[in-house]
Amino acid sequence: METYRLGAMEMRFAQLIWNSAPVSSGELVKLCQRELGWKKSTTYTMLRRLCERGLFQNIGGVVSPLLTREEFAARQSEEFIEQTFHGSLPQFLAAFSTRKKLSEQEIDEIRRLIDGQRG
Repeated sequence: METYRLGAMEMRFAQLIWNSAPVSSGELVKLCQRELGWKKSTTYTMLRRLCERGLFQNIGGVVSPLLTREEFAARQSEEFIEQTFHGSLPQFLAAFSTRKKLSEQEIDEIRRLIDGQRG
């Protein structure tokens, strides 16, 4: 299974791309220098790493996402539930709700999601 975990700086970098995409690699270098204090080489190293992991692409000097922020979050969630709860969403919800009581609104939203899956 591919891993969709990012370190803190990788996540900040990914957020910059998602917020700016599509963005030229030159503009991304300037953005990272301003926002993260990175040098050009650091930006390109990080970009190469995240492109190799299938999150972004750099074609013709234009950087764009291969996964939306939402798709990435969904894959992170799936991976966490798979590794921590052996893929059992009910076990995850049971563990989650023992520490945090779900509001009526949250319960209703979960019910709507489940009903939508029955389709």
